[in-house]
Amino acid sequence: MSTTAAVVVTRPPNFKTWKRRLLLAVGLGGMALLGACERTDTVQRGFRGLAQVQMYSPSAVTALAEINRIPEAEEPADPDSPTVDEVFKNVRVLNDLSATEFSRLMQALSTWIAPEEGCDFCHNPKKLDSDEKYPKVVARRMLQMTRDINTQWKAHVGETGVTCWTCHRGQAVPTGDWFKNPGPHAAEIAQANQSGQNMRGVETNGNSALPFDPLSAFLTTGNEVGVQGKAPLAGGNRHSIKQTEWTYSLMMYMSKSLGVNCTYCHNTRAMGRWEESSPPRATAWHGIRMVRDLNTAYLTPLEPIFPAYRLGPDGDGPKVGCATCHKGTFKPLYGVSSLKDYPVLAGVVPAKPASGAEPAVAPAAGKVSLDATSPSVRTAALGTVRTAQTVALSPAK
Repeated sequence: MSTTAAVVVTRPPNFKTWKRRLLLAVGLGGMALLGACERTDTVQRGFRGLAQVQMYSPSAVTALAEINRIPEAEEPADPDSPTVDEVFKNVRVLNDLSATEFSRLMQALSTWIAPEEGCDFCHNPKKLDSDEKYPKVVARRMLQMTRDINTQWKAHVGETGVTCWTCHRGQAVPTGDWFKNPGPHAAEIAQANQSGQNMRGVETNGNSALPFDPLSAFLTTGNEVGVQGKAPLAGGNRHSIKQTEWTYSLMMYMSKSLGVNCTYCHNTRAMGRWEESSPPRATAWHGIRMVRDLNTAYLTPLEPIFPAYRLGPDGDGPKVGCATCHKGTFKPLYGVSSLKDYPVLAGVVPAKPASGAEPAVAPAAGKVSLDATSPSVRTAALGTVRTAQTVALSPAK
C-alpha cells in the first residue's frame, strides 16, 4: 500500500493586490538602496576593451578641492639687491640668491609651513642666525631636498616640480609621512610567523590580509617590486606567494595615495607588460625610486636631530611616501605648478640686470617666470647640479 503526499499551494484571497504590493515594496527597496549608493564616474584612458578605464567618485574629488588649493605667490623680488651673505649671517643654503629674493622665499615658507607661528617657528626672533631650534636645521636640509627633486627627478615630477607647499599645505608636519609599523600586539600574532600578513585594523594595506608594513620593505630599501614571471612556464619564476602579497600591499597603498585604481598604470589583461601599460606606470616606477632616495639621503640622516616626540614607536624619524605629496589625488595639486612662482627652488636664480637695463624679472608680470634668466645664466646656476635623469619609458630590467 502506498501513500501519496500532496502539496497544496494556496493564494491570498486577493492575489493580484498582494502581488502588486510585493512588487512595489521590492521596487521601493531597490530605489532606496540605489539612493544610498554613490555614483561612480569612469574615464576611458585607452582603447576600448583593453581594461584602461579609470573610475572615480565625484564627491571624493570635490572633497579634495580645498587641500589642493595653491596660495597666492609673494610679490616678485628685486634681483638688483645685495647678496644674502652681505645682509644675513649663517646662511648655508640659498646663498646664491639676492637678499630680497631670499626674504621673499622665507615669507612664502612661513605661509607654507607655519602660518600661525610665522618666522618664530624656525628662528629665535632675537637671534635669527642661531640654529638652536631644530626646525631650522630640518628646513635647511628640506630646501636642499626640494632643489634635488626639481633637478634630479624630472622623470617623476616633470616640469611641474614641487615646492614646500606640495607636502606641507600649511602644516608644520605634512600629512602622509610615516614611521616603521611595529604591528599588532604579540598576542595577536600567536605562534605562527605570519610575515606581517593577516593582521586586523591596519590602514596601509586597506585592512586586508596583506602584509601591514610594505613602506619599510620597499620605500627605504631596494627590494624588487614585481612578482610576475617573464617566461611562459612557471619554472623560471622564483617569486613566492609571500613576495607577491608584499608587492600587492604596496600597490594598494599607492592606489589609495593617488585616488586611482590599478588601471591607472596597468593593463589588467597583462599586469606586468610594459608595452601594454599606461605612461603613468613609468612615472610611478621613477617615483618609487625617488622616494627611496629621499628617505635614505635626507630623512633618515635627520633622525638624531628630531626630538623624541617626533619619532615613531620604534624610534625612527618621519619618512615620505606617495601620500605625502599626492594626498589622494592622481597628481599633487591636480598638476598645477607653483614652482613657476619660485624657480629658485629648482636652482634657477634671477640674474642681476646690467646697469641701466630692465630687471630680469618684470614686476608688472606679477609672477616669476622660469624664463626669467637667459640660458647661459640658467646653465651657470645649475652647473653644480647633476644632470636630470632621463630614463626611457620602459625602465631597465
